[in-house]
Amino acid sequence: MMRPEPQFLNVGAGSERREIAVLAQAGKGPPVVWLGGLRSDMRATKAEALAAWAERSGRAFIRFDYAGHGESSGDFADWTMSHWIEDAQAVLAAHVQGPAVLVGSSMGGWVALLTTLTLRKTAPQLQPAGLVLIAPAVDFTEELMWAQMPEAIRETIIRDGVWQRPSEYSPEPMPITRALIEDGRRHLLFGQPLETGCPVHILQGMKDPDVPYGQALKLVEHLPHDPVVLTLIKDGDHRLSTPEDIARLVTAVEGLAPTTA
Repeated sequence: MMRPEPQFLNVGAGSERREIAVLAQAGKGPPVVWLGGLRSDMRATKAEALAAWAERSGRAFIRFDYAGHGESSGDFADWTMSHWIEDAQAVLAAHVQGPAVLVGSSMGGWVALLTTLTLRKTAPQLQPAGLVLIAPAVDFTEELMWAQMPEAIRETIIRDGVWQRPSEYSPEPMPITRALIEDGRRHLLFGQPLETGCPVHILQGMKDPDVPYGQALKLVEHLPHDPVVLTLIKDGDHRLSTPEDIARLVTAVEGLAPTTA
C-alpha cells in the first residue's frame, strides 16, 4: 500500500507562520478527526489503525501534525499549546463542515476539550458529535510537568528558558520550555465544571506512567452534565496500542460516530 502524501495548510502569520501537514480521507458519516499527543505524529500506531478502519468502513477520517511535529514545519521547542490549539481549529475549519467526532490522545485530549469549548461559543455548527479521549493529559503542563518537577529543574527552566527532558519514547530528549509552561497556564481546565454538550468516552490505562488514571477520574468529575463512559484498562500503559487496545478504540469511535444514510 502506497504511503499517502499530505496536503499542507498555512496557519499563523509572520514569524509564527507554519505549514501543517494534513491527511484527509473522504467518506460517509460524521468525520473522525485525530488529535495526537505531544511529540507524536499522525502516522503513529493508533492513528494508522483508525485510518485503516476508516478505509474499510468508508468513513471520513482526518489527521494532522501540529507545528513542530511529524511532517509539519517548525522546530518543536518554538511552539506552545496556543499554537497547537490554533492548528487543530484551522484543520477543522478547512476540512469539516459539520459535527465531527474528535479523537484525542494524551495532549490531544486536552486539545480536543479546549477546541470543543471554543467551538460551542464561536461556531456551534461545528460543535463535535462526540469525543473519544485516550489517556487525556488535561492541564499536563502544570499538573504532570511543573508540579512534579524538582526545584532544581524548575530553576533551570526559569533561568535558561528550557530543560532537556530524557524521553522513554525517543533517543532525543524533549525540550520543555518556559514558554510551554507559561502558555499552558492560559488554558487550564480543572477547577470549574466543563460542558462539552456531547457524549464522551475515555480510555485509560491503569499502569500509565505518564498520565496516572487518577487524572481520568478527575476529568469525569469535571464533566457533571455530559454523558461520559470511562473504560479503565487494568494492565494498560500510556500508549494503549496493543491489538486489544486498538479494538477498544475502534469500538469507542464507532459508538460515537454511527454512519448516517
